[in-house]
Amino acid sequence: MDIRNPSPALYNEDLAPARERNWGPFSIFNVWTSDVHSLWGYYLAASLFLLCGSFTNFLIAIGLSSLVIYALMNLIGYAGEKTGVPYPVLARASFGIWGANLAALVRAVVACFWYGAQTAAASGAMVALLIRNPGMLEYHQNVHFLGHSGLEVICYVVIWALQLLIIQRGMETVRKFQDWAGPAVWIAMLILAIGLTVKAGGFSFEHGIPMEVLLDKTKDAGVSGEPGSFWALMAVGATWITYFAALYLNFCDFSRYAKNKDAVRKGNLWGLPVNLIAFSLVAGVTTIAAFKVYGEVLLHPEQISAKFDSWVLALIAALTFAVATLGINVVANFVSAAFDISNVFPKSISFKKGGFIAAAIALVLYPFAPWEGNAAQFVNAIGSVMGPLLGIILVDYYLVAKGNINVQALYEEHGEYRYEGGWNVNALIATGIGALFSTILPTFTQVLPSWWGTYGWFFGVLIGGATYLVMATLRPRRAA
Repeated sequence: MDIRNPSPALYNEDLAPARERNWGPFSIFNVWTSDVHSLWGYYLAASLFLLCGSFTNFLIAIGLSSLVIYALMNLIGYAGEKTGVPYPVLARASFGIWGANLAALVRAVVACFWYGAQTAAASGAMVALLIRNPGMLEYHQNVHFLGHSGLEVICYVVIWALQLLIIQRGMETVRKFQDWAGPAVWIAMLILAIGLTVKAGGFSFEHGIPMEVLLDKTKDAGVSGEPGSFWALMAVGATWITYFAALYLNFCDFSRYAKNKDAVRKGNLWGLPVNLIAFSLVAGVTTIAAFKVYGEVLLHPEQISAKFDSWVLALIAALTFAVATLGINVVANFVSAAFDISNVFPKSISFKKGGFIAAAIALVLYPFAPWEGNAAQFVNAIGSVMGPLLGIILVDYYLVAKGNINVQALYEEHGEYRYEGGWNVNALIATGIGALFSTILPTFTQVLPSWWGTYGWFFGVLIGGATYLVMATLRPRRAA
């Protein structure tokens, strides 16, 4: 739809409702292949596999949690398809025209952290390849700055720069890139899994990893009980669901381009439960086979490819995983941050400029590397921040507004969504209370039990959403 006389402080062409809606199920499906098929996605799946204690437990935990992910993505995806607006604009309906900037910046900051984490993972694959050369290995071991080896820094900067080239031509370029990058990674993953399985003497549902090894590898996961226990499986499911916390918010950045609701549903069906289970299955098979072949638990695929006898195979593996990680960074982090930052200053910051700012922040974060350490803990800590935002947006859209959003008013300074001076106090209070229990208390105090942080995102969604519903009932929305 065309917006009539929008406020310049709330509008630019990138934030306007999508005019061309030509994304079918395959393009939506490839949003998920680009998002899931990355070094970090593999690392997390392999780590969670260890917590499950058996292959059967792994498939059950991942399978059930993938269905929850599918349901949640449909909820936010339908909103994007119906309104045609990106996440920061949709957030104006629940947070107010200026309050949405708070929700957008929270998502943008998270995107910057993930942008850095994924870039570091991709550059790590290149480092693993290059140090096969004795000269590169010597440089890697002897030259250090910014808290990393000189080779690591160079590879990080190169991968960081390559990502900026992909986005130069806008969202249609993103769609074309993900349409071939996602399937290419699947081919490489299958080759890796089949090759290792054959070398291991065949496939077995019994992973053969001793319990003492599992306990050692999972001791920092923050999960009570030994691998395979009920609470370990609950933690696996919770972490897998939380891994997608960022995209629950901004999946509408992509579904807004969908042809119709059916395209969103079909693309999500194949891209989420089907694709997630299959990808996790391959990660588990590869982890088992690698243990049998090399006698050690290798959670990173670049660690496995580094052991290949063939330099050519190692090169193909490194390039494929690097491309996969570029895909998720563009889809999950660059696009989101670009829209979110542009939303704050639409008159002066375009989609591309917003993405460049996010990339620059990720570059600054690199010396500190906050993403290094336990995969599950990083995912839960980052994800918990966004729980209250999702709870509020879904409650507002489906329970308060009943799915009826005045899209024109989303771009008006004195329209329906101005609330109290541009801020919806109900949403601010609900965000604060939700964040208190999802992030602040479990992260910065010892008031709550240690296991609470694993489920922080869930507490944020439920408490934030419930508080908002109560507030909306007691204090119905009003424009000022």
